Amino acid sequence: MNYKLIFKLIGNVLRLEAFFMLFPLIVSFIYGGGDYPAFLWSIFILTVAGTLLAMLRPKDKNFRTRDAFVVAGLSWLFLSLFGALPFYFSGYFNSFIDCAFESVSGFTTTGATVLTDVEAIPKGILFWRSFSHWIGGMGVLMFMMAVIPSVNASSVNLLRAESTGPSPDKIVPKIRETARIMYKIYIALTVLLIVLLKAAGFSIFDSLTNAFSTAGTGGFSNLNASIGGYNNIVAEVIITIFMFLFGVNFSLYFILIGRRFRKFFKDFELKIYFGIVAAAILIIAINIFGLYGGIWEALRHSSFQVASIISTTGFATADFNLWPTLSQGILVLLMITGCCAGSTGGGIKLIRFIILVKAAKVELGKIFHPESVKSVSVNGKRINNDIVTKTALFFFVYFAIFFVSVLLVSIEGKDLVSSSTAVIASLSNIGPGLGIVGPSGNYAAFSPFSKIVLSFCMIAGRLEFYPMLVLFTPSVWRRGLIK
Repeated sequence: MNYKLIFKLIGNVLRLEAFFMLFPLIVSFIYGGGDYPAFLWSIFILTVAGTLLAMLRPKDKNFRTRDAFVVAGLSWLFLSLFGALPFYFSGYFNSFIDCAFESVSGFTTTGATVLTDVEAIPKGILFWRSFSHWIGGMGVLMFMMAVIPSVNASSVNLLRAESTGPSPDKIVPKIRETARIMYKIYIALTVLLIVLLKAAGFSIFDSLTNAFSTAGTGGFSNLNASIGGYNNIVAEVIITIFMFLFGVNFSLYFILIGRRFRKFFKDFELKIYFGIVAAAILIIAINIFGLYGGIWEALRHSSFQVASIISTTGFATADFNLWPTLSQGILVLLMITGCCAGSTGGGIKLIRFIILVKAAKVELGKIFHPESVKSVSVNGKRINNDIVTKTALFFFVYFAIFFVSVLLVSIEGKDLVSSSTAVIASLSNIGPGLGIVGPSGNYAAFSPFSKIVLSFCMIAGRLEFYPMLVLFTPSVWRRGLIK
């Protein structure tokens, strides 16, 4: 294990986080609220800790796959724990565990909160909550690849460790240029959303924070009633569209920019994504028609909630705790599936379902035609058996962690619906579930132990499990093993 190189990179992560905290510090000075000391102290601690670690001089320059997974896991842990410092110093949270939970939820773009009165929080803290979504949406290690030269040699392994999908594809030959292109698209879409929300009547502060939450598919809002509290139909439509857009694989936007329209619209995962969203909106709208007294109002709420849940954003304009069982069941399924690989969204990802369904179809065909040599293919590309196996293992790990986590959270005696959907919402980085963690609820009622379990689920789900599981593998930490 290359400890010095690992902690040197983590030092860069902490210094980068200190830089990001300058923005909410500026906001705290502009709007007042007395929260600026919380950011000053946090920036000081981050700068000192990050600089000390970044000063390490590793003799071994080799950066192995295992090292990359350890860096990914530890970086997100350190990022979240140090990111909790402004919450802790602000005095608006009951304990450091609550602060850490809120920070983990922010950076993993989950949007689960322990705050019972969001509107009482100073604007600097609110800005940091939403900005953490934007930072975590594309990934802090991805950002480092784009701007810090020292991580260039290890960028392929880092991208693989932090990626959200079966395989991180380079859209151009150089991995750093890929990271830069992805971030340019990410920033451009975010800026466009900010402008549109401002034009729709939002204040500049609300435009920024809600755009950050939407872009990162996070879901932290400035109002207790989430987006529904603004009662702005135009803004709802804009956010609905952009939640859907941020759930699309970003490499497809690069294809679209290159005017390869045929390849864009032929993407099989994108077609499935469109189809599922359209079907879910229609079925739920019909199912809740009686609750809203009109088809347009039903479509308004169903489209927003479907886009929010499948993109794993977690915003709400209606309390779907009150919806019929069919609608709730569809939303829970969307929580599990998530959106497209390579997006800022969470969940299992549609491409994995596509691969397993196609693999099952191939195996079924072999029953009737044993001599068949058909293979799994997506978008005309053959998917090798190694990827199919890894996809199946991912499903096993997801549900194994789900069942264990539900049992652990259930120790404190909450109802099964609340406990199970809280775990699903954490693993899939969504935020709201059903029961006490529904759109009008929060996670404040859970015990410190349950919050730690759910925090682990949030980070594990964001990093797609393996970087976190590696940290709990004893053999990884043995000095003698360097392969």
